[in-house]
Amino acid sequence: MSDLTSGPVAEGGARRNLLYFAVWRWHFYAGLYVAPFLIMLAATGLLMLWISVLSGVTGEITRVAPAGAPLAPGALQAAAEAAVPGGTATQYVAPLGPDRAAVFAVAAGDAPTGVTVDPYTAEVLGTFPWRAGWYDLATDIHGTLLIGDVGDRLIEAAASLGLLLVATGLYLHWPRNGGTWRRALAPRLARGGRSLWKALHGAVGLWMSVLLVLFLISGLSWAGIWGGKFVQAWSSFPAEKWDAVPLSDATHASMNHGAAKEVPWALEQTPLPLSGSLVGTRAISGPVTLDSVAAFADSLGFDRRFQVNLPGGDTGVWTISHDSMSNDGPDPAADRTIHIDRFTGNVLADVRYADYSAYAKAMAWGIAFHEGDLGWWNVALNTLFCLSILFLCLSGLVMWWLRRPAGASRLAAPPRPDQVPLTRGVVLIGLVLSMAFPMLGLSLLAVLAFDLLVLGLVPPLRRALS
Repeated sequence: MSDLTSGPVAEGGARRNLLYFAVWRWHFYAGLYVAPFLIMLAATGLLMLWISVLSGVTGEITRVAPAGAPLAPGALQAAAEAAVPGGTATQYVAPLGPDRAAVFAVAAGDAPTGVTVDPYTAEVLGTFPWRAGWYDLATDIHGTLLIGDVGDRLIEAAASLGLLLVATGLYLHWPRNGGTWRRALAPRLARGGRSLWKALHGAVGLWMSVLLVLFLISGLSWAGIWGGKFVQAWSSFPAEKWDAVPLSDATHASMNHGAAKEVPWALEQTPLPLSGSLVGTRAISGPVTLDSVAAFADSLGFDRRFQVNLPGGDTGVWTISHDSMSNDGPDPAADRTIHIDRFTGNVLADVRYADYSAYAKAMAWGIAFHEGDLGWWNVALNTLFCLSILFLCLSGLVMWWLRRPAGASRLAAPPRPDQVPLTRGVVLIGLVLSMAFPMLGLSLLAVLAFDLLVLGLVPPLRRALS
């Protein structure tokens, strides 16, 4: 009989076994940090998805009874401003359909007020804090944990490590030792205990891995470091394309309210144009008012609604926008943002989907998909995805509990091999991910230093976390 404990075959098997335990250990420790964030992101994402479906984000699904021709937007503006003492309208959201209300943001004091108005009678149907409801609270938690930039960085680190979690999870649950893809993707439910939980965890993880990567990448593209400093800065629309148009020090992101992302991703870092010059092409003849701007927007033939931001200050511009991430329409390729000089009525800038960079186009679709804006199939898929992420985190906890020795006072982490085989593929994947995602590289260095230095030098801590 041949000796299976030595020779090339045994050495190859031993190296694979050592690598498996090393990957499992990385998966375990990454999961300790990432899982609470994934639970938060899935729960708040599910909440935002269904709030927008059932009640809308800014009162836009408020129903009205059509009665003849709608009134001019200026008359609706007057009614909305009258409903807020001392208020001035800053934003007009055109009705989503003939049986839906018009919505205004009206500034008065420290916080704007939302006002829903019947477009046929100018009756004020309701008022509410603008972008300060349950949806917006969930958005703020989803993006910053309510602690600003610190929360953004913590979430970015978790999302970056989430990519490592996907890569290591795929390695751990890849069919091996006679296993088949059929069993990996559709495990038998007859088994029990930890084996069943492991099989279900692996199957759901495999099914959701591509979706999870898409969600993580689209979320990271809005994060402060990888998004704001790298991909968004490189992919934003260049204002230099607007010939001789005077530019403001403010960017399009200044039109956002709080944590709400109301401006297309491709324009957030692009400076706003200024009113007060003779440049641009004529769009409006006569007085430049909400009525004339809205009439011009109507002539553009948007599918469903558009929004109008009113000028702020003497050099502010009228801004007409239509984008799927704001639920204005179902097609990201129909995105369009137009700036109009408040004095001349000239179009100073007109940015369409075709003007976006390749990555910005991908983000237009990715954000709409991320938010469930592409139709009921998207809502159903995102609901399933969020529930699957919650299950993955729960099943990971159950597997750890079932594997943990009874009565043990230690973490029961997977054992760390004394020698880890650094295959070229593993090293290459780690380097590429770390170079592409700075927070992932920093997180990996921190975990590696903690594992090798702190745990190695503090035996009691090593025993507790082993």
